[in-house]
Amino acid sequence: MNDSLTANHKAGVILVCLSAVTFSTAGIFTKAVSATAWDVIFWRGISAVVITLLILWFRGGIKDELRRFRAPALLAAIIMASGTAAFIPAFKLTTIANVSIIWATAPFVTALLAWIFINEIPSRRVLVCSAIAIGGVLITVGGSFSGGNIFGDLLALWMTLMMSATMVLYRLHPSTPTMLPAALSSVLLLPFAMLYSDPMVTNPAEIGILVCFGAVFAAASVLLAEGARLIPSAQAALLSALETPLAPIWAVLILAEFPTLQAVVGGVLIMGAILFSQASFKRRKPHKGS
Repeated sequence: MNDSLTANHKAGVILVCLSAVTFSTAGIFTKAVSATAWDVIFWRGISAVVITLLILWFRGGIKDELRRFRAPALLAAIIMASGTAAFIPAFKLTTIANVSIIWATAPFVTALLAWIFINEIPSRRVLVCSAIAIGGVLITVGGSFSGGNIFGDLLALWMTLMMSATMVLYRLHPSTPTMLPAALSSVLLLPFAMLYSDPMVTNPAEIGILVCFGAVFAAASVLLAEGARLIPSAQAALLSALETPLAPIWAVLILAEFPTLQAVVGGVLIMGAILFSQASFKRRKPHKGS
């Protein structure tokens, strides 16, 4: 039994880490095109839905996910849609570094939500490290007031809240399907995208980039949902924050978008908190005879 739990825990850690690496490229896809945020949401969504359904079809899992599709699955789709609606515009309105650093507050937000809704009490170390992460975000956001990026930062905060809520929801209802809710979240945003923009006039070359974005986003969403159900919610959020140092690196190397001094200071504080907090998740050795 203990071996099985350990294997599941390791699998959860690996899946969430892979999702973090994948998510870290989102800003590059969004800023690499001139299309509006709603155009990005539309074409990314179309691609994500098609790819997700193809994966389900090849796995033979459509009937199983439909059978398990209940109220929590619908709620997950709505929450993810709300997060995406904030996630994409955030990259257009602030820097990639700021979005990734604000996302790193997910440990605090997730731990608080898990404490309130599922009585999953975080360790003192996690709470202290999360408080440090909040301090890092305050420093980062403080630099946005002078740069005019504050609205983008606020959208990033809302995205963080929604993704944290998704992780807690899957922890509370682990039998909830992951792929159909992710696909449905994209479908829910399509009417809004067509209402607020005209996706059909998007440059064909950029459509290709956004289709790739949809594939990446679909993979990242499924990896996160699958991994989050296997490990404590606060740990899932902490591991997801590993994209914090990766996203700004891609931004510098590919877009020549350099983070502000405040973002660097805030990011260092947050990453230090993340690394220090992981010590609290070392599993204790079982007693003899257990």
